[in-house]
Amino acid sequence: MNRSARRGMCAAVLSLEAITLGLTTPVILTLTDVSTPVGLAVGLGPAVVALLLAGALRSEGAYGRGWALQVVAVGLGFLVPSMFFLGAVFGLLWGTADLLGRKIERERAEAYAALERDQPEPEAG
Repeated sequence: MNRSARRGMCAAVLSLEAITLGLTTPVILTLTDVSTPVGLAVGLGPAVVALLLAGALRSEGAYGRGWALQVVAVGLGFLVPSMFFLGAVFGLLWGTADLLGRKIERERAEAYAALERDQPEPEAG
């Protein structure tokens, strides 16, 4: 079975990011003047989106939405200043997982193509 390295690494980043985003909720509720319903939506909304995206990475469009989520994570820094740093860290992790995953898949495809090309053809007999 040939599993996607890109999808696996990006799903791992999104799963860990979902935990971090979810843990911003109590901070938002206790340290800001945001109402409870808004604080819950702002804190838990991106966490749920991250988990949903982790499961949707079979679609190429989910990777673009993953980049948008990274912008949202950094934007949470306006409510919780430490999220400027944490959002940037997860953005770098996301970018690294995406780019390295693409590279691994490209090199894997080239290796399989070379292997098939170098295989001798079966003799008809």
